[in-house]
Amino acid sequence: MSIRNRTVRPERLAAWRRLGVLARDAERSRRANRALSQRLGPLFVDYSKERIDSDVRRALADLATESGLEAAVAALFAGAQVNETEGRAALHTELRKPAAQARPEVRRERERFLRFAEEVRDGRCRGATGAPIRAIVHVGMGGSHLGPQLALDALRTGGDGPEVRFLANIDGAAVEQALAGLAPATTVAIIASKSFETLEVRVNAQTLRRWFSHLGEAPAVAHSHFAAVTGNADAARDFGVATERRFTLWDWVGGRFSLWSAMGLPVAIGLGREAFEDLLAGAHLVDTHFASAAPQENLPALLALLQIWNTNFLGATSHAVLPYDYRLRLLPAYLQQLEMESNGKSTRMDGEPTGTHTAPVVWGGEETGGQHAFHQLLHQGTRAFSADFIACARPGHDLSAHHDWLLANCLAQSKAFAEGCPSESAHRRVRGGHPSTTILLDALGPESLGALLALYEHKVFAAGAIWGINSFDQWGVQLGKALAEAIHEQLSATDAPHQDPSTRALLAEIRRQR
Repeated sequence: MSIRNRTVRPERLAAWRRLGVLARDAERSRRANRALSQRLGPLFVDYSKERIDSDVRRALADLATESGLEAAVAALFAGAQVNETEGRAALHTELRKPAAQARPEVRRERERFLRFAEEVRDGRCRGATGAPIRAIVHVGMGGSHLGPQLALDALRTGGDGPEVRFLANIDGAAVEQALAGLAPATTVAIIASKSFETLEVRVNAQTLRRWFSHLGEAPAVAHSHFAAVTGNADAARDFGVATERRFTLWDWVGGRFSLWSAMGLPVAIGLGREAFEDLLAGAHLVDTHFASAAPQENLPALLALLQIWNTNFLGATSHAVLPYDYRLRLLPAYLQQLEMESNGKSTRMDGEPTGTHTAPVVWGGEETGGQHAFHQLLHQGTRAFSADFIACARPGHDLSAHHDWLLANCLAQSKAFAEGCPSESAHRRVRGGHPSTTILLDALGPESLGALLALYEHKVFAAGAIWGINSFDQWGVQLGKALAEAIHEQLSATDAPHQDPSTRALLAEIRRQR
């Protein structure tokens, strides 16, 4: 089932033209807005500080209808070939279903990797010398890395279970830091790569093979000290990973949507089976909402429409993600990949150029540190932007005074973005009028984090569907990889006559320094 014939040109829709007229009313951002908020499970989303009124809300709802968003959502959940350029469905939502509802292959694989996680946690998993495994080094890149690292970093608060470290950067300094203080005899490396061919993963995995080599014969060491999560079982077998430690990633799961699969193995090892299943449950709650709610009550769709309003009509070129919780400090990096790799496109599903801008630049930082760094530009700079504030109503610690100040700053900054501050002094004047949404988690736990990440996943798909683009491919990523292969060879050559002058000069300088 293909959706190629579902061509969307949003700029030709009546609702899009209506939004263009409404956006010309510059005073709209200054009008008092009644409280606009909605609860979804453990999440409370307040969008009162977005620059919208009842007319804009109606036009945005019409845009969702006219662009066929409901049909696109139905196609996603029905297993249609929504990833048209790669000929694949995008069924990551299947991974989050309760066991009784899940596909048999999903249920079997989930049980396999959760059982392995428990064997590592309780000491039954042993290395080549017979010593129990005490540490995990997770070797991944992109989606196979960012999601698990964010989840474990956000949710692991105690010392229960083995140490888990993440290695993604091909930089040797990152390798040294990831392995510092670990003993090969008590360490397992998880190679996480859908293709098992990603350059960074391949090079880092070979380095780890050498690190383990003194423990014994290569096949025995590979069987005892490696696991793999991949869609390329043959390559994992050839690398030496034992059958019982090879876990499947299906072709209908994209890397940046793979946390919920065996790619979440380090999360299960670090937190345990129950916590991982709660993570899935929180995401499944949002899946159910996204699949069934009407557009005007559908939170992911609403967030997508707000992004389109801010990006295509109010001129916001960037979107700031501002987590007011230290445990969520990796969220901006995770959302950078999710949003920009998914919707950073200039070609529609039918192969024609988009007639509109698509994803904004997503960036952000840990708060309140950002208030003393980049907020000056946000408050008094010249750039148009939008923002998400993320905070937890209840802290995960007993230092209530600290948490009260954290929340006070979160609410104050969103108020300042919206209202600004008039002053007779031009140097003190803050213009305001910057749109933002605040997402409050009741408390940070596996269920609420799962719900938060699924909320953003579905927002990305909804926005892509309205823009008429494929949110599941990433062909632009491949160009740099291909160019790097040739340049890698030229680093040790005497010359690179076919390179452009700049690259040729840089290669020559590197060779001189060596």
